[in-house]
Parts: sequence; structure tokens; C-alpha cells
Amino acid sequence: MKKVIKWGLIIGAGVIVLVVSALLIIPLFVDVDQYKPVIEKEVSEATGRPFTMGGDLDLSLFPWAGFSLSDLHLGNPPGSAEKDMVSVKSFEVRVKLLPLLSREVQVKRFVLDEPRIVLEMGKDGRGNWEGIGKPSEEAASVHPEEEKGTPEEEPDTGLPIKSLAVEEFAVKNGSLLWVDHVSGQRKEISEMSLTLQDLSFDRSVGLAFSALLDGKPLSVKGEVGPVGRDPGMGTVPISLAIEALKQVQMSLKGEIVDPATLLKFNLVVDISPFSPRKLVAGLGETFPVETADPKVLDRVAFKVRLKGDPENIMLLDGALELDESKMTFSAKAHDFSKPNVAFDLNLDEIDLDRYLPPTSEERPGEEKGAEAPAPKAEKIDYTPLRTLVLEGIVRVGKAKAFGAKIQDLHMKVAGRNGRFKLDPLTLNLYEGGVSSKGVLDVRQDVPKTTIDLSAEGIQVGPLLTDVLETDFLEGTAKAQLGLKMTGDDPERIKKTLNGKGDFVFKDGAIVGIDLTGMVQNVKATFGLAEKGAQKARTDFSELHMPFTITKGVVNTSGTSMTSPLLRLLATGDADVVQETLDFRVEPNFVGTLTGQGDSVQRSGVMVPVLVTGTFDAPKFRPDLEGMIKKSLEEGLPEPEELKKLLPGQDKGTEEGETGSLEEKAKGVLKGLPFGN
Repeated sequence: MKKVIKWGLIIGAGVIVLVVSALLIIPLFVDVDQYKPVIEKEVSEATGRPFTMGGDLDLSLFPWAGFSLSDLHLGNPPGSAEKDMVSVKSFEVRVKLLPLLSREVQVKRFVLDEPRIVLEMGKDGRGNWEGIGKPSEEAASVHPEEEKGTPEEEPDTGLPIKSLAVEEFAVKNGSLLWVDHVSGQRKEISEMSLTLQDLSFDRSVGLAFSALLDGKPLSVKGEVGPVGRDPGMGTVPISLAIEALKQVQMSLKGEIVDPATLLKFNLVVDISPFSPRKLVAGLGETFPVETADPKVLDRVAFKVRLKGDPENIMLLDGALELDESKMTFSAKAHDFSKPNVAFDLNLDEIDLDRYLPPTSEERPGEEKGAEAPAPKAEKIDYTPLRTLVLEGIVRVGKAKAFGAKIQDLHMKVAGRNGRFKLDPLTLNLYEGGVSSKGVLDVRQDVPKTTIDLSAEGIQVGPLLTDVLETDFLEGTAKAQLGLKMTGDDPERIKKTLNGKGDFVFKDGAIVGIDLTGMVQNVKATFGLAEKGAQKARTDFSELHMPFTITKGVVNTSGTSMTSPLLRLLATGDADVVQETLDFRVEPNFVGTLTGQGDSVQRSGVMVPVLVTGTFDAPKFRPDLEGMIKKSLEEGLPEPEELKKLLPGQDKGTEEGETGSLEEKAKGVLKGLPFGN
């Protein structure tokens, strides 16, 4: 028995010696370089691109099985500016043989040195990566009926190895070049290095990545894993720190669950405060956004927790800092083929005027006074909105936009199937409040919009001063407004504007216009006498403006103003499309001649006023002809003050004189200084 064991051990040892000797001797006597043409041919046929190996092919079998390649080149298609799409200076891998027998992979070295990848977009818009490889002839020869054969056994999803241990895993001095011949853009990531430490299934893997983005540093450091003995299943912790251009610092912490199947995630993204302007400047680029205040967009910080899977995403505990503004938010979305989105946003304060484009009276290369050609309106595709389900709430503490200051904005929006409802929208401004609701309907190619608004207690003077930088109206406003419109471009909206409204202004004044003077003293008010130094104004106790809008034309048949001096009734139209005015202001004399806030004694005749011209340049003139026609029609005597202004008219009309009312009016007008 002892002899059997002895000879068994001797034979076993001999076999091992022979195997080891063979593993050591075979590489010495076998010329592996003779296989280079075969490898080059197979790779070229598989990729459809020329492939060459310039260096020697090195093979070793014991104690580490490994090989190394060098000077590898995968060519670009004809017509490319760069010769190679992929090139590698050297590649080396060393694996221990004996542990492979028990399905344990122990790698001593896995090193890729100076890999270079070129992604090139040709002038024809075709990328150099397109067309790589070709359909397998065997797959193409399979007959459809053969594919319906017996169902194949489900493949084993587990790995064919029990363990993995890599002593050295590194990618050194890599580069990635992007060339776009269409836009002329060229970007390069150079000096890329990737190192993985303690690469195994049951320990966390240290990761270190660094590169230069157009010469600017980028780095990622941290730990991933352990991934477990069944990679792709289970929970994988992640903790990474990212730094870009020495400006942006971001951390990514959390976990990914079952990445190979469900791919659930729970991650916290935290971006430390940085300056977007300095970041762009560090890239050597011009900041893409021009703002009225060049100091904005100088500080941004962001933090949010991402939770969900590819079908459901939640943004939780979100916080955004933009300059001096702070916002908290949350959102969730699912069913991305027909997106269902809900959000809740809270903003403390923001001055939007600082972020708007700067105002400029004259654009570069444009002659002063020349109008810029209207940009061609592009048709908007509303198809994505017709499948969107949306529900959200927005709250803003303080905001400023186009000069107007608002507080306590609350807005709720909801919509589905192309119909979106805004209800309610409430806010406070200038000591008053506004409530509104509206509907946007994009179920058809041309959208329809409905708006209802009510306001009360708003101080008009400060509002107009902030928004229009003028103070032509004072008082406390109350308003009701209902509008309907069609279209998405300004011209069509104005032409389809319909609705009605009612504005009431209490205890105010029209500044810059002396309506009392216009209707009471023709000469002084219309430039025929020397004007005083006092600024013109018309005080009123109430200004009531009911109106209707039909196809962009605003009509009022009963706008009235009440003051201690007089009553005014205005009728006419304002054409929003043509931006023209056509109003007649009819005065009605009231007893006293001393008005609210007006101690100047007035005298003269009461003359109606015609308002014409455009929105930008309104014109005012007395309607003497209309006044005289009315007097003649009603058989009223000519006022004494008017007779004083009409030379030769104080004797009256002889009995029996004939002529139309128009001729009489013309005769009276000829006596006025501006009657010709």
C-alpha cells in the first residue's frame, strides 16, 4: 500500500513538473507573433475598419497567465480628418492560473496605457462610429420558422466565477477627442487616469479618476460597493466626490439596489456654492446669458435627494440657492411615455428684472430709429403637452418683475389631455390684492386661452411709477376682467381678443392733463394762452371705466369721471391691433369751480374733447363743432364766454336766415383762432 501511495505521489509530482515545465517552455519555443496577422484580419472583418498591431505580442503561462499587446490602431472611415478612431500604446493583463480551477479569478495586472478615442462628426452629419461591425452571416441565415423552435433554456444569470481579486487595475494617460466639422467645434479630454483599488466582490472599491477638460482639471474620488458575490443584485453603496475646474465641488452619496434588474436608487446630490460666471470664464468661454445686472448668476448651490427607478423618480428635500434667492422644492414623475408630473415649489424672494436681458435703445450695427425686422414665428408643437399630466403648487414670498413688486404669490396649476387650469392665482401688490384663474387649451394646433381676474385696493400711482416710470394716474383701483383669446403669437392674440371688464378708481387724479381746463377754458388749455407753472392735473372722486373687447377693439360707452368741478362722460374705441385711439370726452358742468386739491379759480365755456392718435402719441383737441351743432339743434343760446372768443358773432343770427347746421357750425369755427 505504501508503494502505491509512494508511486502515486511520484507520478502526480511528475505530472505537475511536466505541466509547469510545459507552461514555462512553450512560450519560449512558440512564435506567438505569427498569430498577429490572424488577429488583425479577424478584428478588421468584425469592425469593418482597418486594425493593426505594431508591437510584439507577448505571452506567458506560469505562474501568471497573461499577454501584452502594444501599438494598436483601429482606423477611421475614409474622409476622416483623424487617421485612427482608437489607438492604444500598450495593454497588459496577468491572471493566476491555478485559482481558475476553482472559479476564483486573481488578476495581478490589468493596465491600459495611453488609450486614445476620436469621435468625429463629418460635414455630412455622419459620425465615425456609425457602421462599425456588420450583421452576423449565421444570424442572417436563420430561417424565421427555425426561430419558432423549442424555447431556449433561460441563461444562468449568475457569474461563472466565485470570487474576484484585482491587485492592479489602471487606465493611464488616456484621451477622448470630439471633433464636429459641422459646427467647427473641437473638445478634448486629456490625461485621463483611472485607478481602482481593492477591486473585489466583497469589499468597497476605491476609485480615483482625473483628467483635463480642454486643459482644465476634473477629478472623481470615492468608494463604490461592495457589489457582493452576485454583481448586479443587492444593494451597492456609493460615495463619490467630484471636482471640476477647481470651481465646482459635488458629492454623490447613497445606494443603488439591483442595478442589473430593477435599478432602484436613493442618492443625495450636493453641489457646494460656486460661481457659474467664474466657471465659464475658467473654460475660456463667453458667458452665454446676458443679464441686466452683470453681477447675477454669480452664486449657485444645489442639493436634492433622488429616489426611485427608471419608471418613477422623486426629487425630495430639494434646495436651490441662486444669488440672494433661496428655494425649496419637491417633485415626482412617472409613466414617462405619458408623463405624470407633480411638484411643490417655495421661493422666498427674487428680483427677476436683474435676470432679464439688458434694455438697449440702439442695437449694435443698427441705425438709430431703424426698426428691427420681426422674427419669423416658428410653429409650436403642442403634442407633448397633450400627453402630459401636471399638478403643481408655486409659492413666492416677494418678487419683482418688470418693475412691479408683488408679495405672497400662490399659484396652483393642474392639467391633462392638453387642457391646463390655473386656479387659483392670488397675490398682493401695492396695498391691494389680486385673484385670478385661467385655462390654456392646446388640444388643437391653435391654443385657446381664458383669463378671469379681480383686483381690489391697489394703489395705482406707485404701481405705474414702478412699471412705466410715469405717474399719469393716481387713486385706489378695483377691477373685474374676463378675456378670451386664440393663438400663440402677439398679432393673432390681439386680433382674437374678446371679453369685458370694469375698472373703478377712487379718490385720485389724472396727472399731466387738465380736463377741467380743456372743457372750461379753450385758449389756456389748448396752447392759445400762456400756461402757468403749476403741473396740470384733474382730480376726481371716482373714475369708472366699463368696457368690452371685440376682436381686439376696446369699446366704452359709459366711462365716467366724477369730481367736485365737473362730470365727464367718455365714449369711443381703442384699437389694440392698430394701436389707435378714437374717444370723445363730454363734460357736464357742476356748481362750484373749486375742486378737490385744486384752489385755482376757473372760468370759461364747457367744450368736449376729442382724443385721437396712437397709444404712443395721443392727440387732444376741442370738439367745438360738435358742441355748436348740439347747441343749434337744441335751440340753446350761445354762451357768453363763447361769444367773446368768436369775433363778429355777438349779434346773433337774423330771423329767417337759412342754412344747414353744418354750415352754421363752420361759420362759427371760422371765428376761432384755430378755426381755419
